[in-house]
Amino acid sequence: MSSNAHRRIKSVSYAKYGYLFILPFFLVYFFFQLWPLINTFIVSFHGNGKTVADWVGFQNYQDILFGGDTRKQQVIHKTFFSCLKNTFILWGGNFIPQLALSLSLAVWFTEAQLKIPGKGFFKVVMYLPNIITAASVAVLFLQLCGQSQTNPGALNLILYKLGLVKKDVIGQGLYSTFPFVDGLWQSRIVVMFIQTWMWFGNTMIMLMSGIQGINPSLFEAASIDGATSGQVFRKITLPLLTPIMAYTLITSMIGGLQMFDIPYLYRKTQTVNDNIKTVAVMIFQYFHAQANENKMGYAGAASVLLFFITLALGLIAFYLTRDKDEIAKKKQRKKAAQELRKESKQFGGIGV
Repeated sequence: MSSNAHRRIKSVSYAKYGYLFILPFFLVYFFFQLWPLINTFIVSFHGNGKTVADWVGFQNYQDILFGGDTRKQQVIHKTFFSCLKNTFILWGGNFIPQLALSLSLAVWFTEAQLKIPGKGFFKVVMYLPNIITAASVAVLFLQLCGQSQTNPGALNLILYKLGLVKKDVIGQGLYSTFPFVDGLWQSRIVVMFIQTWMWFGNTMIMLMSGIQGINPSLFEAASIDGATSGQVFRKITLPLLTPIMAYTLITSMIGGLQMFDIPYLYRKTQTVNDNIKTVAVMIFQYFHAQANENKMGYAGAASVLLFFITLALGLIAFYLTRDKDEIAKKKQRKKAAQELRKESKQFGGIGV
């Protein structure tokens, strides 16, 4: 009886139930991500405006990358590279300070010798900006930085109290506001600050998990040997954090190159500031232009180009942050296995 029961249990295939559990993910991915991605590639080879149904081949890519003789082609070319430049500036300007701040706080919070009161409270507070919607954050900073001369914002009022911003003599109640929203570098710095403020808590939590995953005996041995905190950080913490740092770099780069919410919403009028206009904002505007003026072909081509730029940079980042020691060990094991096969062939394939 028992043997029959065991045979019935062994005959049940549990693998199919696993496939059923993960099936909803693949269905959602296909309909909401994979098919739109494929459709974007298809749209990129079609025309724009009234000729949106026409097949134009690689003309959209040529216009974006190299421009052309017409004014429209030159505008598309200049707009794309201007937005690409803004995208890299905004991403680099928020990722570097974000990583430095997050790494410093992660090391500080995980230091065993420091007894920091209220550590859990500070972790929660620093993570809170990450769960606030981008629209709410954009409205908040617009109110702080000012939307008009009659509504100068809290920061301009502080500058006025300090004597750095003056009231206009001609207009009653008007302020010569500091260009936090419209200025070239002023608007970029504000957007960089917003992105850093929103995401440094998430990065800090990930780095803390990486540090806590390091074997504590390494830190104890370093303490016994008399290593300073700086030496421990450089020789133990930082090298062993390479995998999580690579993950942070790649995910931040993907999110940064697709930056849309804050640059699009941080504006006084319906017009987006050209100084903070990213490629994602450009694609959105091209897709949602009026029927006769839409640039769906250009938007699709720009999306595909952004996809390949992100893919190339991700592969480069993955290559630069790979574990060289593990690769060297794999090569040694492979070489040893080859030598073992050669030795076995010398004895007629019989192991000795």
